[in-house]
Amino acid sequence: MTSRESRAEAYVWVWLPGETEPVVAGRLAPDEGGLRFNYGRSYLERVGQSSAAISIFEDELPLRAGVLPLRPGLSMPGCIRDGAPDAWGRRVILNRVLGIKGAEADPVALDELTYLLESGSDRIGALDFQASPTEYVGRNAKNADLAELLDSADRVEKGVPLSPELDQALFHGSSIGGARPKALIEDGDRKYVAKFSSTTDVYNVVKAEFVAMRLAGLAGVDAAPVRLVQAAGRDVLLVERFDRVRTDDGWRRRAMLSALTLFGLDEMMARYASYEDLAEIIRHRFTRPRETLRELFTRLVFNVMSGNTDDHARNHAAFWDGRNLSLTPAYDICPQGRTGNEAAQAMLITGNDRSSRLKTCLAAANAFLLSEDEARSICDGTEAAIRDNWDMVCEEGRLTAIERASLWRRQFLNPYSLEQ
Repeated sequence: MTSRESRAEAYVWVWLPGETEPVVAGRLAPDEGGLRFNYGRSYLERVGQSSAAISIFEDELPLRAGVLPLRPGLSMPGCIRDGAPDAWGRRVILNRVLGIKGAEADPVALDELTYLLESGSDRIGALDFQASPTEYVGRNAKNADLAELLDSADRVEKGVPLSPELDQALFHGSSIGGARPKALIEDGDRKYVAKFSSTTDVYNVVKAEFVAMRLAGLAGVDAAPVRLVQAAGRDVLLVERFDRVRTDDGWRRRAMLSALTLFGLDEMMARYASYEDLAEIIRHRFTRPRETLRELFTRLVFNVMSGNTDDHARNHAAFWDGRNLSLTPAYDICPQGRTGNEAAQAMLITGNDRSSRLKTCLAAANAFLLSEDEARSICDGTEAAIRDNWDMVCEEGRLTAIERASLWRRQFLNPYSLEQ
């Protein structure tokens, strides 16, 4: 395959709430310059039954017959794009399909339907994509050890074709998002995203994310549990998946929607995403809005204090059960490289201001239904939690003195972020 591939259609399968086996929901196919979706008749007939159908996302794909229109500016439904591979997964697929050209090939060498159908089935959320509307065949691989996965990731970064064994080891995780090397593993009643170092890293990103995620939890953020392990002499971060629930009958999948989808935006429009707009959606659409707004404000403050400027709208998400939205645990909190003091968050904070300062966060407090005193209390508590737990968490992460110095007061509690 050396030229642009084109698939005619893909069938969208969904795990309904509480179920461990998927059912076909409908068809995704090219139409008028984009990919459009329509529900299958058998799926719509489930409405009102005991195992009732739910919309993939009511605001975008309501339960009705016919080809559904796209939101303005989108080339495919955002709630379906949430299940597609991102930069890293696409590199794995390009390596798999195009061989040694994988590291150099332009991502547009394959079309969006091909990426959906060629990626692994254990993707984030409750969707998968199949060539058949009647037979579901999962594209999964057996668990591989971390050393094998590290070797696979290195080969993909170098553009070296994978052996069949390594190909299967890494292919399993090709559907998950993000730009950095990663894979999926299963350990008893838990599933993890395993994150690896990259050959282009200029500092220990894996340890830095471990420290940030652990400190976030200690600062009161509902953050996904993490572990730091070693394989082949290298650090690996294991992030526990919160979209999977182990039962006696098998794995249940929890449907998820990115904030980008909630905004009705795609990557090209992501610069318009803002915390204020997300807060407004939470006030009107989420369960427990006041508690959720406090949680989101705490995450914003922690992102600023930890130097996590990669807080774009795909790094915020909500569970969807067909009726209600609720915030998922926090994930992908990782200090970003920083040469000076000034920095900006990926999402706007208030108005057109995205500057990484507590002053900016405090100016947005009303949008989160917080008084100035409440907002200041969250800022003070977050800063105290970082200071009080810094040494302990760095010990857990086995950071050297040089690694600690490279993060402290540069990413974590940078003076610019604390300016009043």
